Amino acid sequence: MSDTSLVDTIKAAMKDAMRARDKDRLGTIRLIQSEFKRIEVDERVDVDDARALAVLDKMVKQRRDSQSQYEDAGRQELADKEAAEIAVIQEFLPRQLSDAELDTLIDEAIASSGASGMQAMGTVMAELKPKLQGRADMGTVSQRVKARLNA
Repeated sequence: MSDTSLVDTIKAAMKDAMRARDKDRLGTIRLIQSEFKRIEVDERVDVDDARALAVLDKMVKQRRDSQSQYEDAGRQELADKEAAEIAVIQEFLPRQLSDAELDTLIDEAIASSGASGMQAMGTVMAELKPKLQGRADMGTVSQRVKARLNA
């Protein structure tokens, strides 16, 4: 990535969406911006790239949860809206890791922490989280680590 921070990239994307009169995209980007602003006001801190990634990650997770609830309730139009928001938010996240890349990182974390058995789950996850932030669904990672430690 260039010298531009993630927050600046999102601001530029908002301006582009305004110029293009892309209402749906603009709405999602404004949601991201308002979440950053909320953090800056509530916690009196500037949102850096690491925090921005965590926020985007959380927003994607919330929308995935909502999407599955809407699908279960037979509200496909609302599920589609959530899917569209997920797609916009993911544009600002790093490339998602493949299953093979994920398995390699999990194996490395287990080896470097000397983990064996489920009691080491927290240690392994703590080592993985900073490496995977925004690049993988942590729920999926957790299931994979659990399967490895139980094997």
